[in-house]
Amino acid sequence: MTALILFGVFILLVMLRTPIAIALGISSMVILFMNNGMSSFEVLTDLMYTSVAKFTLLAIPFFILAGVIMEHIGISKRLIDFAQALVGHRKSGIALVTVIVAVFFAAISGSGPATVAAIGGILIPAMVKNGYRKETAGGLVASAGAIGIVIPPSIAFIIFALVAGSQMPITINRLFMAGIIPGILIGVALYIAAVYVRARDMKKGLFVPSETEVVHKPTGKERWHAFLKALPGLMIPIIILGGIYGGIFTPTESAVVAVVYSLIVGLFISPKGYGQQLFIIFKEASIQTAVVMLIVSAASVFAYIVTTEQIAQTLSDTLLGFTDNKIMILLLVNVILLIAGAFIDAISAYYIFVPILLPIMTMLEVDPTVFGVFMTINLAIGLFTPPVGLNLYVAAGYSKSNIIEISKGVIPFIVAAIFVLLLVTYVPVISTFLPDLLGVK
Repeated sequence: MTALILFGVFILLVMLRTPIAIALGISSMVILFMNNGMSSFEVLTDLMYTSVAKFTLLAIPFFILAGVIMEHIGISKRLIDFAQALVGHRKSGIALVTVIVAVFFAAISGSGPATVAAIGGILIPAMVKNGYRKETAGGLVASAGAIGIVIPPSIAFIIFALVAGSQMPITINRLFMAGIIPGILIGVALYIAAVYVRARDMKKGLFVPSETEVVHKPTGKERWHAFLKALPGLMIPIIILGGIYGGIFTPTESAVVAVVYSLIVGLFISPKGYGQQLFIIFKEASIQTAVVMLIVSAASVFAYIVTTEQIAQTLSDTLLGFTDNKIMILLLVNVILLIAGAFIDAISAYYIFVPILLPIMTMLEVDPTVFGVFMTINLAIGLFTPPVGLNLYVAAGYSKSNIIEISKGVIPFIVAAIFVLLLVTYVPVISTFLPDLLGVK
């Protein structure tokens, strides 16, 4: 009965378009009131505070701030110019540029919507100008932007490590390293899907290459110049990952290093009006951080109830009651997460589903690192899956298309990403190869 009330109230509020943090908080409050009466208010505030008063979570506001700084000082434009100099002259070069830049900026921001916002304003009009339909252009940018929560540094991995760590030891370092190959594979799959869409549309007469699609091949000097301009942005992932795996600083400390580096780079790249920019930057980063932390605190209370009321154990037993076939259970888990990801954000999904699914993964002897990676890929796909995929709405604004049009355009990219998801799920070495090779525990 407790589970029915908890999830029933939550689902009802989500269907009524209540903000996810409020939906989690109200549904949790109902159960707390049933169990504790008027003292439930004190229990709620205590749980919400203790859930965010953790050193590990300090990485989130700093990574958000570093990403916002890099976006405002024009690093995304420099990365685009560099990728354009490398591969922009090739057939479907603009699509490849989109994927490459998304991967690079993902390694700076750690956020899907932030990546879409940073590159969408430049690359979506460029793709449309080069013959792509606006819904295809928007769909590619929305899906490529989702790589932001798979490629390290990933805010999603930080949250997963925090939630899963209460049940078994799992480090952010290992998750970061495990996300590199799957993230690159998603980028490759999206590019292949874009090439397929281009060829299909050309046969149907829907793709009309412009005179600017085939540009001159840049000289070595031009490429070197573009590389030097993009170097400050390219150094971010090197500094972060190199520092972490070189034992110089922790993932949390690396976020602070990224902010300091970004602030210094901004002085040289954007000296004019930098002080005024900083006010806007800190304001934007503060708003984004507040939203994330409110979701974390509300979701933590929800997860507390799921665990203490034995709801997680009950649902785990029910799921295992359907079948004992490992392949089928993993497929069923992926289906559940794909559906959930289409309606709720990744942070909330971790707090809701990790307490339920992690015991099942343990019983199936699935490496928690592999589970963390394929769960994150599921939720990344949710970022560009209608009807609630946040990346879709950001990309729709830049492509000047409505949600129905862009939802049609994103279908080939959803299929491509699901292919990689299944590959990562059933071939665990894809996730564990790099961490094991480098001895990252």
